[in-house]
Amino acid sequence: MNISNLNIKGRRALVRVDFNVPLNNELRVTDDTRIRRAIPTIKSLLKAGGSVVLMSHLGRPKDGYSKKLSLKNIIPSLESLLGMPVLFASDCIGDDALDLTQTLKPGQVALLENLRFHNEETEGDEFFAGQLAENGDLYINDAFGTAHRAHASTAIIARFFPEDKAFGELMEAEITALSRVMTEPSRPLLAIIGGAKVSSKLAILENLVEKVDRLIIGGGMAYTFVLAMGGKVGASLVEEDMVDRARSILEKANSCETQIHLPIDTISADNFSAEAKTEICSTDSIRDGWMGLDIGPESCIEFSEVIKLSKTILWNGPMGVFEFEAFAQGTYVVANALKEATENGAYTLVGGGDSVAAINSANLADEVSYVSTGGGAMLEYLEGKVLPGIEAIK
Repeated sequence: MNISNLNIKGRRALVRVDFNVPLNNELRVTDDTRIRRAIPTIKSLLKAGGSVVLMSHLGRPKDGYSKKLSLKNIIPSLESLLGMPVLFASDCIGDDALDLTQTLKPGQVALLENLRFHNEETEGDEFFAGQLAENGDLYINDAFGTAHRAHASTAIIARFFPEDKAFGELMEAEITALSRVMTEPSRPLLAIIGGAKVSSKLAILENLVEKVDRLIIGGGMAYTFVLAMGGKVGASLVEEDMVDRARSILEKANSCETQIHLPIDTISADNFSAEAKTEICSTDSIRDGWMGLDIGPESCIEFSEVIKLSKTILWNGPMGVFEFEAFAQGTYVVANALKEATENGAYTLVGGGDSVAAINSANLADEVSYVSTGGGAMLEYLEGKVLPGIEAIK
């Protein structure tokens, strides 16, 4: 399923990449991580004697073309990282695209305009997918971040390349990393799940609780579990309608002999702000009107110990409101514990937007085993769902 199995020489490789990157007010790329992660695939295809046609979405345009969401804005970053000029087509289908892609020479790279300027992309329109397919002789999916979407360029288009399709190097690395955690982990296997709401991670927790040896639950979602156990959580973020589901997860963990670790103590605040008054208290005894916004020092120690005792570790979601310096400590403690665990031979996988932001903010992205580029795709994989973008290649 990888590009080494394809005959690439003299052919156009149509590559679905994920260049959905942030731009500032001057329309310059502020975080080029996703572009950098696509470079190895592009270079491998060029080295094999092919030409490369790149296609991606950027943002969520509503009414067709938008200068702010044009992929033309990312060309300076792409050219800088590739070290070569990149040609640009002002549309992803039709004559604007074909005039460029059908005259492309081996060793050249072209970028098509934003796929989502056409509603047919997100609708998974087959005719539109066929129009896109005319821009290449073979198809490579290297966009893990959109693998959970059955869009025209991620799943439907593969039908037009029954033999000539493969995963790019990034997609292959993502699948390998997740498989290493979910299907063949070294034990003990630990999952660290944080973030604000239980509802957004419920399916993951229900799937993981049967597979892992230990489960750390942090962030805002922890307080729903504490409430389910009869604790007092003050004005902390809780989802009343999730209490019974949280209780059932705790019961399932008990029957599976999975150890669940909830924060022992909490840094609570009298309001949700960076300048709030704070105090450390037991997580199940938060004052009325106060809210838990980070794990406390005892929890930091316990969670670090659990991390050090594990051989395979998955981290998704922060431990607190790490955007505020006063409530970032727990998240950074976890990040540093993952670094130490990796140094001691554990396999560590970090994924999800906030977790990736935290590991980058701590300058530890190179100190863990793998940092995933997919937020929603990774979550759905962990839920046990079939991802259309992966299934289409298989």
